[in-house]
Parts: sequence; structure tokens; C-alpha cells
Amino acid sequence: METIYSPSEDSFLLSEVLEKNLPKMLSKNPNLFLLEVGSGSGINLETALKSDVKKENIFSCDINVSAVKQCKISGFNCIKSDLFEKIRGKYDVIIFNPPYLPRDSREPKSSRLSTTGGKNGSEIINRFLKDAKKFLKKNGKIFFVSSIMTKGINFEGYKKKKIAEKKLFFEKLFVWELKI
Repeated sequence: METIYSPSEDSFLLSEVLEKNLPKMLSKNPNLFLLEVGSGSGINLETALKSDVKKENIFSCDINVSAVKQCKISGFNCIKSDLFEKIRGKYDVIIFNPPYLPRDSREPKSSRLSTTGGKNGSEIINRFLKDAKKFLKKNGKIFFVSSIMTKGINFEGYKKKKIAEKKLFFEKLFVWELKI
């Protein structure tokens, strides 16, 4: 059984951003549709629900079967998908707490899927960004996490804004807001 990514500082930072931004977005669009790619434990799905996004409008996917099962147990729409591979439709909000750390041979194999984003840390993020535009509604927003250690993010085709950051002992985390 694969390990589910346990909520950590990056999860909590993204959750804070959602708590701040979703109510404003819902005031303009009460029928907002949200997709989380890489749902993990489902912490951000819970945040969306607590922010009054309708449960039937919350969708998620994860490549990890254990994470999919956990989200389904919590009552969320969740499917097994490698990023957007099996996703259909368009969303007002897409959120992603990706694996963003550069490859490190000391990283245990059991946690690499959740933490390692490739050689530079950006390979999975760049795959996500390449396809995300196709699933974002007009005036929609993407929120995703990265680290100061993540190198080579390709923001081409997006208007980007760094909307949150958190300094930790060993790194600095960022949350980005993207629009097309």
C-alpha cells in the first residue's frame, strides 16, 4: 500500500490561501466548481467544503490509490489519475500541492511519489501547467505550491502572482495564483 502524503506546512499554507480566497470567489459565483489534482489526504477538499463550496462541485484526483480511497471514504468525488489524464470538464478553481522537491537519492522510495518533482523539482509542475489551461474556465484561477528549491517552473501562457510564502528552517514555500 502506498503512503498517503500527510498534511504538512505546504498543505497548511495552501489551506490558508483557500480559506482567504474561496469566500471572495464564491460571492461572485456561488456555483463554483473546484478540482484538486493530487488530493493526498483530502485536507484541501475539507477546506473547500468548510469555505462553502458545494460538495457536489468538489472534484479530485490522485495517482496514489490509497489517497483516492481515503478521499472517497471522506465522501469526496475522487478518481485515480496521473494529473489530468482522466479528468473531464472545466473548473473555476484548480488546486495542486505537487511534489516539488528536486530528486535526492537519500529520499526513501516510499515517499518519493509525494515529495520528489523530478531532477529540478519542477518536472511534475511543468506537466501540470502544460495541461491545466484546458481545464480552467474563463476567469478561473489555479493555486499551487512550490519551494525555493524548485527550479525551472515554466509559467508560459499564465499571468502569475505569488500570493503567499512561508519561511521554514530549511526552505521557503510559495503559493502561486495563476490566470490565463
